[in-house]
Amino acid sequence: MSSPGTDDERRLHELGYAQELQRRLSAFSNFGVSFTIISVLSGCLTLYGFGMKTGGPVLIVWGWPLVGLMTLFVGLAMAEVCSSYPTAGGLYYWSAKLADSNKAAWAWFTGWFNFLGQVAVTAGVDFGAATFLNALLDLQGWYSATMAHTVVLFGAILLVHGLLNQFGIRLLLLLNNLSVWWHVLGVLVIVAVLAVQPAHHASTAFVFGHFANSTGFGSGLYVSALGLLLAQYTFTGYDASAHMTEETHDAARSGPKSIVMSIVVSLVVGWVLLIGLTYAIQDYAAEAAADVPPAQIFIDAVGLTTGKLLLLIVVGAQLFCGMSSVTANSRMIYAFSRDGALPFSSFWHRVNPRTQTPANAIWLAVGGAFLLGLPALWNLTAYGAVTSIAVIGLYISYVIPTYLRLRKGEEFERGPWHLGRWSRPVGLVAMAWVGCVTVLFVLPQSSPITWETFNYAPVAVLVVLGFAGTWWLASARHWFTGPRIAGSTALPEE
Repeated sequence: MSSPGTDDERRLHELGYAQELQRRLSAFSNFGVSFTIISVLSGCLTLYGFGMKTGGPVLIVWGWPLVGLMTLFVGLAMAEVCSSYPTAGGLYYWSAKLADSNKAAWAWFTGWFNFLGQVAVTAGVDFGAATFLNALLDLQGWYSATMAHTVVLFGAILLVHGLLNQFGIRLLLLLNNLSVWWHVLGVLVIVAVLAVQPAHHASTAFVFGHFANSTGFGSGLYVSALGLLLAQYTFTGYDASAHMTEETHDAARSGPKSIVMSIVVSLVVGWVLLIGLTYAIQDYAAEAAADVPPAQIFIDAVGLTTGKLLLLIVVGAQLFCGMSSVTANSRMIYAFSRDGALPFSSFWHRVNPRTQTPANAIWLAVGGAFLLGLPALWNLTAYGAVTSIAVIGLYISYVIPTYLRLRKGEEFERGPWHLGRWSRPVGLVAMAWVGCVTVLFVLPQSSPITWETFNYAPVAVLVVLGFAGTWWLASARHWFTGPRIAGSTALPEE
């Protein structure tokens, strides 16, 4: 009987690729990447102030399980396909294999939406980390919390994450595993301190029922829908488990299980965090108006010193999240350029022979994220727009393979992990949900609509779609054939 590593290599060659990246990841490490990128201590807290204005506690607390459950349907549908095609290309490769016609076109547009979403997630996560780190440094009196300083920190954090991903691969694996425990234990510490130390807590009626609206819009339904962005942005990036399958042992099982478990564990841990933080609110109006509302809640509830320690836990988690986001993003770029779909693909696809990492792809991920975060210097709603771009780009790329898999019906060749007779109902729910959030997050997020409050998410999405579409029609449709066959069904020599 062949070893698991040999089985993984055989399957990868059957799918058309040689084993170029080293298989270093266990099932737990693969789960850790997606769980870290979801990062409840990043997404929940960086958009908590947004949630306080778009629906308030009732949407923050009840929106989370609703969005988490619907996201689980999306993740289940993705996981089944991941089990059949465990490659770093992930979603765009799946689209090419599942489409009955126009395979290259389906792969092309799936890949470009995934590329946009991955870069936006990296930008959103590291910009959030810079915002919280700046708040902590400001409390220490070391660095004033201006937007210009936040952007400088944003660039520095991206630089460190790029260097770690290129040169510190063994340290990266250790930090990735540590990140899981940092997130779980960090949430428990934060919630425990917020439960015990404050002199008083918000009422249960307030936590589970108070509605707040500071958007300028009069429709409570519309504002409530906007408030779902907090949860939906947090539940992104779990396709990382698919992008890391070429570096994971027993990938056809480990990849799909990690997608599902990262969502389930995040759903539970994140809900505990949101409820605990909302109970700790002392002065809703003042804290909602603060530059970093969770930091102000910490300080008001437990004092300056303890508040800074809780903030340090959050910053650490956000830095872990950004680190893993760069990892997953670079693997998607590596795979997409391997098939010639990016400008200068031969350059982005190169693997560093010493570290066996896609070094150039790492720096494209870092540079793209920095450019996407720069408008924050001029647009006050830029962060919300970046998070909307992440949701739109990723979820469109998530649902295209699901749609194609449903069209395939019983002709779909299941992998060792599958949904059986539940494939169709799960897939239909996933598609309906993605349709809702795609429309929702291109809409205006504050009123009146001015150049400073404009949601530029639809502009960014249309620019990328226009670029990809124009390039496809003018050139790529003549030469891009989808995933290239670069391996064989024969095992490589051992």
